[in-house]
Formats: sequence, C-alpha cells, structure tokens
Amino acid sequence: MIENTTMYPENKKELYPLVCSQVETLVGDGTLVISDLANVSAILMDAMPDLNWVGFYLEKENILHLGPFQGKLACTKIALGKGVCGTAAQTGQTQLVMDVHAFPGHIACDSASNSELVIPIHVGGKVVGVLDIDSPSLARFDEQDQKGLEQLVHILEEKCAWNQFSL
Repeated sequence: MIENTTMYPENKKELYPLVCSQVETLVGDGTLVISDLANVSAILMDAMPDLNWVGFYLEKENILHLGPFQGKLACTKIALGKGVCGTAAQTGQTQLVMDVHAFPGHIACDSASNSELVIPIHVGGKVVGVLDIDSPSLARFDEQDQKGLEQLVHILEEKCAWNQFSL
C-alpha cells in the first residue's frame, strides 16, 4: 500500500519536480493505465492549490470520453475540436486559458470554473487523451504550470502501458 505523507511545497519550482518524481515512481511497471491516471489525478488534486477539477479525457473515434478524475461531476463526452479539451486534442497543442468564458466554444461542465489548462497526451504520433485541470480563479495557471505539467504528461506518455489500453 502506498501512503501519501508528502507535504507539497507552494513554490512551483519545487512542486513540479517533486510531483514528477512521484509520478515517475508510481506509474507503469505493468499497472493498468486507468489505475495510473486515477492516482495521478489524486496526486495533482492534493498537490496543487485552488483547483476544482483535475482529470483525464481519453480519445476513441474522435470523441473524448471521461476518464479518471477528482472533482465535481463532469461532461462524459467531448467531440474533438469542441471546447478547450477538444481543441487541445484536435490540435495536439496545450491550451492555457486564463478566462474560459472568453474561449470560443467553451463547454461549461462546471460553471464554477474560470481558468483551465489542458495538455494533450501523445502516444505513437497520435493524441490518445488529455490532462484537464480547472480552477475557480481567473488566470490561475501560468507558463510555469504549463511546463511542469507538460513534463508530467511526458512521463505518462513514456511509462504507461498504453498498448494494453482501449476504451
């Protein structure tokens, strides 16, 4: 059994290396992808202040399907190209959104969300899903969050057993 006794630093320069180190030791090694993503969601919700949702959407047949998450109820399906998550999945590029209400086509799964960071997960040259993080605060996320979480996603891309996963 893994027990989390880590007190997370408030300084982002210290936070992201610590979280990435935890994820590096936790994921892979034959564990089911869905289990890895569930634990990563829990780590991020615990480690990052001022969040109301963190989790994953997984792609199948041009639809993002709700995966493991921490937070309030969520949309269960998002079409590629729709909203922040669908845009990240379709373009294959991170979406750092300071004010979701100003984002064209934003999907309000939780009306309390005001800013969002969505990072696509690439495996074998294809987007297989996204990491989605929401905050009730405007401009909660910055480039330091983006870089730290892109590194975390890179660990997931490399270490998770994606070849054993299908929706």
